[in-house]
Amino acid sequence: MSRQAYVNGHFYAHGDAMVHVEDRGFQFADGVYEVWAVFDGKLADFKGHMDRLERSLDELRIDRPMSRAALTNVLRETVRRNRVRDGLCYIQITRGQARRDHPFPDPPVAPSLIVTSRSVDQASAAAKALKGVAVVTVPETRWARCDIKSVALLPNILAKQAAKEKGAAEAWFVDDLGLVTEGSSTNAWIVDSEGVLRTRDTNANILRGITRHNLIDLAHEAGIEVSQRPFSVEEAKQAKEAFFTAASAFVMPVISVDGTKIGDGKPGPITSKLRTIYLENARSAAV
Repeated sequence: MSRQAYVNGHFYAHGDAMVHVEDRGFQFADGVYEVWAVFDGKLADFKGHMDRLERSLDELRIDRPMSRAALTNVLRETVRRNRVRDGLCYIQITRGQARRDHPFPDPPVAPSLIVTSRSVDQASAAAKALKGVAVVTVPETRWARCDIKSVALLPNILAKQAAKEKGAAEAWFVDDLGLVTEGSSTNAWIVDSEGVLRTRDTNANILRGITRHNLIDLAHEAGIEVSQRPFSVEEAKQAKEAFFTAASAFVMPVISVDGTKIGDGKPGPITSKLRTIYLENARSAAV
């Protein structure tokens, strides 16, 4: 069976799924999105992602397309129809279709809802984690509301492309003070020279990563000291370990930053332990 996508009340063959040319998601990036990891056909960190989706909608004053219960059924049915055991489920909600004009449509229109799901080669991802990946840094160029998971991702795309062209897996944004904010699609972490696990606090208007949030709790439970404070690029280069987190990457070890080797150039023990703990917890708690 070919892939299927849910669009505004109907399932379509993936290649036939589309929205109107005047959908505000296409015209203005006037929408939000969310991504769930899928383990054994179940959605990981379900409540956290759903809560964040609803918060993003509220911040942009976009109506919910349906109740949480109904949306949950759509997500699960999309995963089922695509026969995804281990992979991702993606949702996008826009303000809807209306004549192109910058203000909100008046009267309001129904929001657009798109859901897709695809399988991911977990063996390949695990092999990458065993080896570790490279990161490069780029200047922070995004808007000041990165706490909203908006579909307006052009700076992120440019950063990710810059990383790809340098043979890296991710780009970390750096603010005017030389401090790392987050990655183009991930949260950034280090184990500093004192052995403290550090990641930037969300008061800096970085994305409130669900994987990030859960990992902080798991680290505390494992007896690992966590400090939610920023670190500089130089501190990252001098760190014992580094990694990034996301629903699509879980806990991914970083072995170099801008070409500088981190630690001994291999995934560190704390990073590897946290990846194992996170995966075990996320898989067992998926719904």
